[in-house]
Amino acid sequence: MDRLNASMAAAPARPVRVLQYGEGNFLRAFVDYMIDIANEKADFNGSVALVKPISIGTLFPAFKEQDYRYTVMLRGLVDGEPVEQTRVVTSVSDAVDCYGDYEKYAAYAKLDTLRFIVSNTTEAGIVLKEDDDFSACPPASYPGKLCKLLYERAEHFGYAEDKGLIILPVELIDDNGIELKKCVKALAKIWNLGEKFESWLDSACVFTSTLVDRIVTGYPRGEDKAIWEKLGYEDNILVTAEPFGLWVIESDRDISKELPLPECGLPVIYTDNQKPYKQRKVRILNGAHTSFVPAAFQCGYDYVLDAMNDPMIASFMQHTLYDEVIPTLSLPKDDLMSFAEAVTGRFRNPFIKHALLSICLNSVSKWRARCMPSLLGYVEKTGELPARLTFSLASLMSLYRGGRLEGGKLICDRNGQPYELQDDAAVLEFFAATSGQTPAEQVRAFVSNEAFFGPDLCRVPGLIESVTASLTDILDRGMKAVMTEKFGG
Repeated sequence: MDRLNASMAAAPARPVRVLQYGEGNFLRAFVDYMIDIANEKADFNGSVALVKPISIGTLFPAFKEQDYRYTVMLRGLVDGEPVEQTRVVTSVSDAVDCYGDYEKYAAYAKLDTLRFIVSNTTEAGIVLKEDDDFSACPPASYPGKLCKLLYERAEHFGYAEDKGLIILPVELIDDNGIELKKCVKALAKIWNLGEKFESWLDSACVFTSTLVDRIVTGYPRGEDKAIWEKLGYEDNILVTAEPFGLWVIESDRDISKELPLPECGLPVIYTDNQKPYKQRKVRILNGAHTSFVPAAFQCGYDYVLDAMNDPMIASFMQHTLYDEVIPTLSLPKDDLMSFAEAVTGRFRNPFIKHALLSICLNSVSKWRARCMPSLLGYVEKTGELPARLTFSLASLMSLYRGGRLEGGKLICDRNGQPYELQDDAAVLEFFAATSGQTPAEQVRAFVSNEAFFGPDLCRVPGLIESVTASLTDILDRGMKAVMTEKFGG
């Protein structure tokens, strides 16, 4: 069987318009995939040059062996029906190691056709390193690399306004574009690059903040040969993902005509305020996970799909979203309902094996960020406690209760089998120290801990009593029995 190559997937030569820091699965199944569709449907007429942002590891040899072609396979449920979509992506045209071939990398700063910078350097990538070295080839940090590239571009083109770049970071931090620009401008001052350059950054460049959402499962190990047989060729950089996708791009300037993704039918939203979409994702998608997963694990399930196949747990999750979360959000109800329906389909995706315990990582801070605002919003709106969100706090406590500290983890027990929980040290120490307290004592200490929840929770009328009653019931009768009685199934 032949390896995927250019002769199998021919494409016209296109100018490099996108410089992309990172070559990982997410970018390839999300950004490069979308650019490929824009080339086909909107005459974007641009290709992507990949940059390895760190000095170790690379997929570049595999890219070159396949003439920069690779397959994206989207698998999952759409409107309740299983779908499988494949596309050979041809939008990538080059890959450069900025450590091993700095001159080639630096030449992209002077490329007339370059217009966009995309990055996914992990959450740790957008960090100001004040000791970064401008004279290094390249500077160590991603903001350092970007600052130097932009400076050399500005110098080469005489600070022409139309040679600025549009920056599209997809790192999973709040206001990623704002934070990246802060780092770049701080380095510009530290490196004494001049007011002219700093002004050009403001006037000629656009730093967008983005929100991205797609589960990318990566290379399908164990399935690859069967998929090759189906495709009719080998592909060593094949990437699989779910069909759902969302890219919200916040900018104070309209860039939609330059990057015409929505008109291609792609799930991209241009806005001057991404916060409602961020809130929707955190409260509905992430909040659903955090609210039902501790209880589902204690009911004996290990994976999201298995838990969702339990009608009682599925009903608990859906009622949490539709009855207790959505009424507290500001976007139009139809939009919120549609998003919640998509979440249900994503949780039922048979191609994703998502471990419940992995979702439980740092559950206390997650509950505060994802579920507490919905609980407080519901109380403010109705004057009553939301039954399921309140119960989710009790189920989180029962997940952590009775554990012992060992090697920086909390070792707990489920039906005679140990499991490990990872969280902030203060959280783990709290539960280890209070494991001998009565439920009432532990709940009061937990809910009133301002380091965990701020001052809000202990002020909510009836919350401590309700959580105490549920936790006591769970400890006495078991999670499955209590949930079945309280929430049906």
